[in-house]
Amino acid sequence: MSVFDKVKEIIVEELGVDEEKVVPSASLKEDLGADSIDAVQIIMDLEDAFNIEIDTDNAKAVATVKDLVESIEALQK
Repeated sequence: MSVFDKVKEIIVEELGVDEEKVVPSASLKEDLGADSIDAVQIIMDLEDAFNIEIDTDNAKAVATVKDLVESIEALQK
């Protein structure tokens, strides 16, 4: 499973949105309806799924699904 696929799976599960809406350019807030609590939960789920730690500064910079994927890929190197 690719990083994008896992991120998509977690977002769909956490936010209850249709899979088709979770595309790289989708904004977590505007397009997917995530609030700050949702965002924190998604970050925690991703940290568990990928066995990584996303620091607060990186988490605040995440606006889109693509941002999440790129953050995770950078931490896996």
